[in-house]
Amino acid sequence: MDHNIRIAIIGGGPAGLSAGMYLEQKGYENYSILERSDHVGGKCSSPHYGERRYEMGAIMGVPTYYAVHDVEEFCGITHDGPNLIREYRNKQGRTIEPFNPKKNPLKLPHLLAMKKAVKTLGELLETKYKGYDVNGHRGVSQGRYDGFEVTSERKPVSGTNENLKDLCLPFSQFCALNHIEPVMDIWIGPFTSFGYGYFDEIPAAYVLKYLDFRTTMDFVKLNLWTWKDGTQSIWEHLNDKLKHSARLNSSITRVERRDGKVYLTVNGQEEEYDKLIVTSPLDQFVQYADARDDETEHFNKIIHEEYDVMAIKTKPQHQPVMSYYIFENMVKERLGHLMVLYRRWRDDDTQPLTTYALRNHQDMREVPYDVCKKTVLADLETMATPATEVIREEDWYYFPHVSSQDYSNGWYEEVEAMQDKYNTFYAGEVMSFGDMDETAEYSKELVDRFF
Repeated sequence: MDHNIRIAIIGGGPAGLSAGMYLEQKGYENYSILERSDHVGGKCSSPHYGERRYEMGAIMGVPTYYAVHDVEEFCGITHDGPNLIREYRNKQGRTIEPFNPKKNPLKLPHLLAMKKAVKTLGELLETKYKGYDVNGHRGVSQGRYDGFEVTSERKPVSGTNENLKDLCLPFSQFCALNHIEPVMDIWIGPFTSFGYGYFDEIPAAYVLKYLDFRTTMDFVKLNLWTWKDGTQSIWEHLNDKLKHSARLNSSITRVERRDGKVYLTVNGQEEEYDKLIVTSPLDQFVQYADARDDETEHFNKIIHEEYDVMAIKTKPQHQPVMSYYIFENMVKERLGHLMVLYRRWRDDDTQPLTTYALRNHQDMREVPYDVCKKTVLADLETMATPATEVIREEDWYYFPHVSSQDYSNGWYEEVEAMQDKYNTFYAGEVMSFGDMDETAEYSKELVDRFF
């Protein structure tokens, strides 16, 4: 492809900014990143409070975040944030130790079964489900894998494995099929509480591509990365380092693709490009673009989570010693309840705490935002962490994905076949997963495949 082509990238989050970085590294410098808000980072959102920053979106990373590490090296930065520790509480607010057999002698059989199931899953993923952890989803519903292996070298790999079709099942069914149901007690912590839905509705492919075995063990062992100035600072540094920083406050009201070109109406002015990379939500793209029938058909099938985050203040005497997780609230029957409270700065009682709650499930009525907020505030009272003030709220459009049925019917293979069909490439969360590393990794693969 001609290195002088004009490329428009819609979205200044991790996917869009990393696409710009990988294009630069391959010699494509005639690009524009268009971001509709007044800042970069997307759901990596780290507002300032005094001289520090707290998190309203992504919190942490792990050593398998190779694309994020690419950004760190490109920018000359590193993960230099506070160490994270956590405890567990029941819904009555009492501290518990659910994985300690000495504290739970009656649960010893279950804990032993869990340990055995985790070992079995690790073995299955290495053998029966070889190729499961390749970034992206193309080929899974057809029993094949094609992409980069999950190593720092990211060598291209491909192959056939009929067993991969099992990943189309909801994760709970996948676990039942393989008689490893107890592993859900481990995987639920960094999945459901982080806003990615419930195991009876989300295809196993999403769960296991995000939480591959090594990544999950890093979460369990608290082998985590954080950034002093928050996850948003990663992308701010990248934006500053790129030859063409994102153009903020860019309102795109129309996309037209005709005569081999792409025309974007940006803040009322038409701009001409040769190629378009869409990293913003594809189900919203059809609302302002000249969407073709196949785009409309596929992108209207995208569903997402409603994930609510609040930053709250509490009195110093009510500050918890550390972050806490409430497993009993990570089930659909407790929709809208507090799942996690995050204390980022344990050396400063004046800094905000953040709360996290899901309020939708495919089989249940969505919990209204105001009801969820009241429920979480009541849960904080129960946890002896009463809020004196809510200083920020986010109702995130979170984790766009497709249903198990649409996944099994080949949604990803069909959308991947549409890449560059209209001088348009599709990237971002739905094409990989909703965390910052998977989206950046997909941008790398997209650039390697097509540019």
